[in-house]
Amino acid sequence: MSELTLTVLRLGLLAVLWLFVLAVVGVLRSDLLGTRVTARRTEPGRPRARRAEPAPEAPRRERATLVVVEGSLRGTTLALGQAPVLIGRGADCTLVLDDEYASTRHVRITPAQDGTGWVVEDLQSTNGTHLGRERLTTPVPFEPGTPLRIGRTVLELRR
Repeated sequence: MSELTLTVLRLGLLAVLWLFVLAVVGVLRSDLLGTRVTARRTEPGRPRARRAEPAPEAPRRERATLVVVEGSLRGTTLALGQAPVLIGRGADCTLVLDDEYASTRHVRITPAQDGTGWVVEDLQSTNGTHLGRERLTTPVPFEPGTPLRIGRTVLELRR
């Protein structure tokens, strides 16, 4: 092989190596710093979009609070709103449990379709979820005062 061919191959390999290093640095940067959120700007000659008419009001739901009554987080309360609540050991959960028997994403509590109560759903957890004395297999209504057991942690819905 000629000297020129070897030099070109070495430079090509070096360029590919640097591209790989830069790609790794980019991924690490986005993992550490997150994604950048920018506000949209309207063009000067373009009219702004009109706001939509307000949607009709949903039925009013009584204020509810989720209370940890047993476990390492005993006494912790979480006010329930319109958004679903995810409970488990994962960092992305709304209520992060310090319980080795809880799955990463264990349970989801969502507003009921009729807008008056709550529904609890087991997310295929390894050790299961118990509402009262029954093991959850399907989404069921979550009534106030009924204990919800996730491993060693017991939660209760209160109004």
